Amino acid sequence: MTSKAALLAVGLACVAVVPAAAQDLPARIKSAGKVIIANQPNYPPMEYKDPATNTLKGLDIDLGLALAKELGVAVEWSDIGFEQMISSLTTGRVDLIHSGMSDLPKRRETLDFVDYMKSGAQFYTSFERKDEFKVPADFCGKKVAMSRRTSFPDETAKWSKENCEAKGKPAIEVVGSEGSADARAQLKQGRVDGAVQGSETLPYLLNLEKDTYKVIGEPFTAVYQGMAFPKTEPALRDAYIGAMKKLMASGEYKKIFEAWGQGGAMLDGIMVNGEAVK
Repeated sequence: MTSKAALLAVGLACVAVVPAAAQDLPARIKSAGKVIIANQPNYPPMEYKDPATNTLKGLDIDLGLALAKELGVAVEWSDIGFEQMISSLTTGRVDLIHSGMSDLPKRRETLDFVDYMKSGAQFYTSFERKDEFKVPADFCGKKVAMSRRTSFPDETAKWSKENCEAKGKPAIEVVGSEGSADARAQLKQGRVDGAVQGSETLPYLLNLEKDTYKVIGEPFTAVYQGMAFPKTEPALRDAYIGAMKKLMASGEYKKIFEAWGQGGAMLDGIMVNGEAVK
């Protein structure tokens, strides 16, 4: 067995024996009285800064604070670029990642995910072009923008191969953007024909900027978003599992999701690395 495979096997074994109640926090977390959480506030309604007060807002922020309250610790949010989040976690600069990160199999080689919501990639275009793009296949051969920092470019390219190229249509031209805001700007400027974003954010955008965007079709991927923990610290992961169970049982979890218009993205129970646990 390779060292990578051995590490993955150990991580999965740890997940299999998660207790029903939250375990004690690691001593260093208790001593510090806080958790340091990697978060980049540029993805409303999950995380963003209120332009009027510059304070952090969003579903991830509210959920992160509620979980920390259950655990009896404070939260120190660390604004870190998405590309640096995993290295910051594995080198100990932060304790966990809670920032709209998809729970992907390739990330589970070094991380454990406590999943907390459903998500999916979804096409959209400008409202003025709604008659031109009625179904996702209408984007075949067109320029479509999406954040290069996410899994969306690979997922869109895969969708294109199966739904455009395999049917004799030209491939979607994937345009990597600096982020979701940049993709929207390119769409408004007419530099691209469409864009891809997480299904959880689009209802918020449609409400925020009325008659500006049009969602096309249903999400073409199905993934979970999760809080990421290093495999070297299962106690912290398990403490968060226990806290999440309490929030689900009390109704606080549901309250937070519904407050941000994300009732349809809730999970029915605890998920770790994409698998249900008791």
